[in-house]
Amino acid sequence: MVSTEPRTYRVAVAGASGYAGGEFLRLAARHPALEVGALTAHSNAGARLGAHQPHLRSLADRVLEPTTPEALAGHDVVVLGLPHGASGEIAAQLPDDVLVLDLGADHRLASAADWEQFYGSAHAGTWPYGLPELIHADGAGATTGTQRDLLDGARRIAVPGCNVTAVTLGLQPGVAAGLVSPADVVAVLANGYSGAGRSLKPHLLAAEGLGSAAPYAVGGTHRHIPEIVQNLRVAGAPEVSISFTPTLVPMSRGILATVTARLAPGHEDATAADVRAAWAEAYADEPFVELLPEGQWPKTAATLGANTALVQVALDAAAGRVVTVTAIDNLVKGTAGQAVQAMNLALGLPETAGLVTEGVAP
Repeated sequence: MVSTEPRTYRVAVAGASGYAGGEFLRLAARHPALEVGALTAHSNAGARLGAHQPHLRSLADRVLEPTTPEALAGHDVVVLGLPHGASGEIAAQLPDDVLVLDLGADHRLASAADWEQFYGSAHAGTWPYGLPELIHADGAGATTGTQRDLLDGARRIAVPGCNVTAVTLGLQPGVAAGLVSPADVVAVLANGYSGAGRSLKPHLLAAEGLGSAAPYAVGGTHRHIPEIVQNLRVAGAPEVSISFTPTLVPMSRGILATVTARLAPGHEDATAADVRAAWAEAYADEPFVELLPEGQWPKTAATLGANTALVQVALDAAAGRVVTVTAIDNLVKGTAGQAVQAMNLALGLPETAGLVTEGVAP
């Protein structure tokens, strides 16, 4: 239910000096229902926000506090832009009636075993998953709703991974409709460097990255794999096998995800029109996911700064595979914008409040 009386919600951001925290603040600064409260950091505590986020002019003079439960107390919304493994302890000390949005991975996975295998630490628990467009299907081609139905009134939300968002939005219509087989999925992604975080590492330096493309987490080791599998199961997949290869390319922002899957048994004679119809139906009413006109392919530049996922789908009839390409801004629809979208639903605000769909070009 959407609120009819205007109200301002006070929001604190932990990890405000990082890319994800800074992007949330950029969106929060123009959100009609948010007031920015405490800003915290770890190693950068004591510094002005403007020293680390010089583009956030309206907040530049704010001083970063240490990240403690005391600093985050007294807010309606707390955003945790912390490294994985750091959110659980802080969140456990916040009141139950506070809306906590975890931009990290700590609370995304339902399986403790998957968490321990891919992250190597104790599982902090599972929160409602913040991908509103995630399709819920029964495995027989019937859709039973979307994840947004479970976010109304939530007070703990796990914001999805950026790669996960791109792959899920690209493929899930075919899975939910029973058109594609999730037992043979191949995903290859081009990723902007901001997805690797802001910590200083030699392979992330401009001298290393400019003019070069470099794969990483190859061979089934990427931590987003179990999250993708989890989502496709929610979308109706009885079993999932995915080969997932991300590649750093010389751009600051953006993900271009190319995902292919075989036509499902019994659907080998599906036409390109049949395939396109499944994607068109799935996203017909979605404000932030757009199936592009036939012949037009997504590009990351068109999503820069926007909470938009641009999707295209084609049928490779000779290979018997469906090909999807999805473009998102990894810091907006892949992280902070998605957090705002989920927050709006949890607070009973219009889902689109404070968000834009137009990118920045050229």
